[in-house]
Amino acid sequence: MSGAGDGVSGAGVSGEPKRAAADGWWLPRGVVALRVRIFERVNGDRVVTLPGAGYGPEVFERVYAHPAANGRSAGAGLSDLFWYWLSPGPEVHQEHLEAGERYEDVAAATRRVLAGDSAGLAAAAGRAVGQVLDALPDTRISLVRLRDLVMPAWAAFCYELVFREPCPPHARELITAHANDVVTALKCTGLRHPRRRARLTAYLHARVAAGDVPHRLPETLTPAEQVHYLQGTFFNTAVVQLSEATAHVLLALARHHPVQRRLSADPSDERYLTRVLDETMRLYPLFGIAHRITTGEIPLDADTVLPAGSVVCFSYPGYHATGYDRPEVFDPDRWATLSAKHAHHIPFGVAANRPCPAWRLSPVVLRAAVREVLGRYRLDSAASHTRSLPHRAPCLLIPRGLSPGARRLGALRTYLRLRDGVEDVTRGVRQLVLGTVMVLHARRLRPAARHFEERPATRCPAARPVPGRPEGERG
Repeated sequence: MSGAGDGVSGAGVSGEPKRAAADGWWLPRGVVALRVRIFERVNGDRVVTLPGAGYGPEVFERVYAHPAANGRSAGAGLSDLFWYWLSPGPEVHQEHLEAGERYEDVAAATRRVLAGDSAGLAAAAGRAVGQVLDALPDTRISLVRLRDLVMPAWAAFCYELVFREPCPPHARELITAHANDVVTALKCTGLRHPRRRARLTAYLHARVAAGDVPHRLPETLTPAEQVHYLQGTFFNTAVVQLSEATAHVLLALARHHPVQRRLSADPSDERYLTRVLDETMRLYPLFGIAHRITTGEIPLDADTVLPAGSVVCFSYPGYHATGYDRPEVFDPDRWATLSAKHAHHIPFGVAANRPCPAWRLSPVVLRAAVREVLGRYRLDSAASHTRSLPHRAPCLLIPRGLSPGARRLGALRTYLRLRDGVEDVTRGVRQLVLGTVMVLHARRLRPAARHFEERPATRCPAARPVPGRPEGERG
């Protein structure tokens, strides 16, 4: 949910569009390449990306776990972009706080909110997803976008985590609108709408002021910062990442019918469902790039040392593509002989460097959500499947017991595939234009840089830019 990386915030700068160009034959490769180059140039940071630049997965692992790879935001121009997208309140978001008392206080509060027994969490997730599915017709095929479908469910689920009560419709609408606005901006398919986000802030401010939150909130934060902490951690990152993860799993099942049939035949097969989740998160990791600023020297090899103040970008897709036979193939059965603990597989980050606090909760509730959907529907999709999921996962939901003719189903699949291809063209151009506008706006506002200039005490002690950062790949 938060902590392991930049979550969906890596979607615009991780190089994912290059993969989209390979999968989507409609998308002009020139537009994709131009968009990536603009992000590289406009951001301005000279960084080292791992794995890459001659350094393999073993260097990725060693550097990521190094105690000096702990600077989070101070000293990196890339932080301005992420703070801009995640506003309001990125300065108190658990993922963006520098190491120290405030981070420890916030992390402890997050663990308190996420605490719960697995059975209760699974039941709450299944209930929330079931309520969303109840609104769909059960006598005909529905064409949906999976991320849009499940986001209100995860909004309600996260509300229950925070307030320990059922989520009212008004609150669910506020949370969903806010989370959707954040992830849409992150993927550069739309601009930010601060007023839409401010409506949720005002709602949470009233609830916190009234004492409606039954958890002990971080004592190192002011009341206004506590509101931003709740909004950013639970009603932004948690809702977005759970929605994206669910959409990835369901779209993978919709595109791989034998896997779906095997799961549907035995919904109680937890082992196989876990393999499906592991393979989905390997091939389509939620985090694109996790960037860190070094607070001390870190050796890359016998001849090269990263000085303090270097920006290091850890590529989850790059790391997850190493160490596997046919890494580009979706194959849950590979996990029958592989151990997730020993493979190049870090869906929730690494234990030594801010692992996702929801590493235990997420698999439990995702399994419950998938079981709830498969218990009601067969899934089918001819849409492309890429890590960044900019199309929000178009999919056909076919009610159990309904048997559409092969001709009708084929026509629907053809329509979905053609629409997806056409949208790739317009979306690619839109991402190019809107992404450039937002990157330039973020650089002008400098939200992270101004925060650390005004409050230098919030920086990591050694997180300072230094001349002569090493040449490497750009983020």
